[in-house]
Amino acid sequence: MQVSAEEVRACASRAKVAAAQLAPLSRAPKDAALLGMAEALLARSGELLAANEQDVAAARAGGMSDAMVDRLTLTQARLAAMADGLRQVAGLVDPVGEVVRGRVLPNGMELRQVRVPLGVVGIIYEARPNVTVDAAGLCLKSGNAVLLRGSASAVRSNTAIVAVLRDAIVAAGLPADAVQLVPGVDHESVKHLMRARGLVDVLIPRGGANLIRTVVEESTVPVIETGVGNCHVYVDADADLDMAVDITVNSKTQRVSVCNAAETLLVHADVAADFLPRVLAALAEKGVTVHGDEAVRDVDPNAVPATEDDWYAEYLSYDMAVKVVPSLDAAVEHIRHYGSGHTESIVTRSLAAARRFIATCDSAAVMVNASTRFTDGERFGMGAEIGISTQKLHARGPMGLPELTSTTWVAFGDGHLV
Repeated sequence: MQVSAEEVRACASRAKVAAAQLAPLSRAPKDAALLGMAEALLARSGELLAANEQDVAAARAGGMSDAMVDRLTLTQARLAAMADGLRQVAGLVDPVGEVVRGRVLPNGMELRQVRVPLGVVGIIYEARPNVTVDAAGLCLKSGNAVLLRGSASAVRSNTAIVAVLRDAIVAAGLPADAVQLVPGVDHESVKHLMRARGLVDVLIPRGGANLIRTVVEESTVPVIETGVGNCHVYVDADADLDMAVDITVNSKTQRVSVCNAAETLLVHADVAADFLPRVLAALAEKGVTVHGDEAVRDVDPNAVPATEDDWYAEYLSYDMAVKVVPSLDAAVEHIRHYGSGHTESIVTRSLAAARRFIATCDSAAVMVNASTRFTDGERFGMGAEIGISTQKLHARGPMGLPELTSTTWVAFGDGHLV
């Protein structure tokens, strides 16, 4: 059944009312709601897993890829992790009311720039029920109402999760409409949400390149662009090669279906002869299909010839593009041309090389001698994240609580006139 623009706008209107009620709240009632939401997820895990099983079965029957099915699937352990994420957010400092900067003007007026909620935040995302919980928790803590528009493949899971969260929110004395699932499963309901300017303050898309591009290009509501993860590991001439093997394998295979998994490995020519046989064997042991350039295929004839598309690819699977480069600068040139600006890692013992890589990569996150998998709000100590922003305005990198606020200028006078 097609959802009308009026239905979506009515949903957004209710969110706007709820946002006004959330904005002045102190930390305590928000934290109490978050802890209640965490407990409710575990107490009602049976109904959540049952709803998710239906989504997973339908997705498999429809031919969804294994990587996307993995993103869709809930388990008791994943529910526990989602509840832990809510508890972590409850333990974080409330950004609302924080004074970003302030001073006394020469005329005696006190001027402060203070953090305030964004208002109504819309999240459009694909096949990841954990995003439903993460987004609800982060938005609530930062004083925002959230409109959740997940994919049709997760509609049963998301409906069940939102029902549980809303019950917990009401039990804590907060407005239920602080968390809402946008009605509809077709593109029209998404389009109505993207056109709800004046009711929705910002949209955040989380998903594949096509979803993000569609939201950015078609929305009249301001958009914070989260990014596709074509992440790179670069092994420098001065790398510890044992460390480089471990970092490459972890970056690629620890969990292949996420945006901070590495998709491309770049190897300095000076260490290629020693490093490639070792890393290719380690990747093969994990079941990774290598898409390599000529130098890589000379070492491993089983490698698939890399095409131009491979260097751009976000595989989200057990595939990796591998290339030999003549220098650090050539590696950076490759990253800047093909990369998505998400996360890059350099493995090196040279401080000068690390500094040059950091200064020239132009990505939201840069790792030095560490896995790309660290680009994550929880691992950065931010609690759950709303997404990884790859744009340069307002927010960049993992988006935690401060990134879900704007600011208000407050001036305290004593009868001051211009």
